[in-house]
Amino acid sequence: MNSAANPTIEAHGLVKVFGTTRAVDGLDLVVPGGGVYGFLGPNGAGKTTTIRILATLLRPDEGVVQVLGHDVVDEADAVRSRVSLTGQFASVDAELTARENLVLLARLLGHSGAQARDRADGLLGAFGLADAAGRLVKTFSGGMRRRLDIAASIVVTPELIFLDEPTTGLDPRSRNQVWDIVKALVAEGATVLLTTQYLDEADHLADRIAVIDHGRVIAEGTPGELKSSVGSSVLQIQLGDAKQRQRALEVLIRILEAPVQLGSDPAALSASVSDPGRITAVFSELHRAGIEIEQLSLAQPSLDEVFLALTGHSADDDRGTNKKEIA
Repeated sequence: MNSAANPTIEAHGLVKVFGTTRAVDGLDLVVPGGGVYGFLGPNGAGKTTTIRILATLLRPDEGVVQVLGHDVVDEADAVRSRVSLTGQFASVDAELTARENLVLLARLLGHSGAQARDRADGLLGAFGLADAAGRLVKTFSGGMRRRLDIAASIVVTPELIFLDEPTTGLDPRSRNQVWDIVKALVAEGATVLLTTQYLDEADHLADRIAVIDHGRVIAEGTPGELKSSVGSSVLQIQLGDAKQRQRALEVLIRILEAPVQLGSDPAALSASVSDPGRITAVFSELHRAGIEIEQLSLAQPSLDEVFLALTGHSADDDRGTNKKEIA
C-alpha cells in the first residue's frame, strides 16, 4: 500500500477546456494509496472529465498529473497497464454471453485459452454470475450488467480502479452487491477512486472524500472531517402526531432562526443547530404548545447537508451540463 508521501494520484493545476467551457479549472488532487477515495460533485462539476484525464483518455490542456508515479501524457502506456476504468455505462458486449465477454478480454490481455477460461469462471463465481455465465448479456438486469462490467475491468488485477458512478440506476439490492465488490477489491490491495452522486454511498465506502465544483476541489478530508467543517449539528424530531407538524415547524423556525427540513415521513422534521443551547428552548416550547414529541436527537450533519453547505446546491442538481462533460 502506498503512503501519503507516495500518492497513487497527484494532480496540480489541472485544466481542460471544451470550447468556451472550462470543465476542469486548475484542479489540485492528491489521492493516497489503498482504500476508497470518494470524488463528489454535481452534474457538470468536472468529475468525469477529470477521471478521463487520469485514465489517459483525454490530454490535459494545462497542469501536471502523475498516476502511480507515471506522467499521464508522457508515460500514458505505463499508466494504462496498471489501471482500469468502469464508466457510467456498461461496456460489455450485449450480444455475447457473460463468459464469452470475459474470455475475450482475457485473451486480448495475453492469457492463453485455458487461462482465459479459468479466469472468466473464477470472476463469474466471485461476482455471483456463475449461473448466468451462458446467457446473453442483453438478457441481464442492470445490476447483473454492472457486476459483469466491474468483473471485466479486473480480468487483469489493476493497482488503481476508477469507478465512475458504478451504481447509478441500480436497485438497493444491486447497489449493496456492488458495495461488497468494492470492499473486496480494496481488501486485495487495490486503490479505488469512486465518483458518485449517492452521498450515502460515499459515506459508507470512502476513507477520504474530495468535493469538486466548477472544475476545482473545494473541500477534502475524511467523511467525519467534512461533517465537522459545517460547524453545526442536526436536530431531528419525530412527532407523535403528523397533524401537528405545521405547528412544530413554526416553533422551530421561530426559535432556531434557521431553515427547517420536512422529511418524507409526515411526522419528521430536522434543522441545523449552531447553538446547542437552543435545543432546550425548542423542547420546552413544543411541550408548552401541546405538541407530542416521540423522539428528539442531535446528530452530525449528513454528507448531503455538508454538500449543500459547500456548494449551495444538492448533489443531483443538473445545471446545464456541457455535452462533452458527462458529469
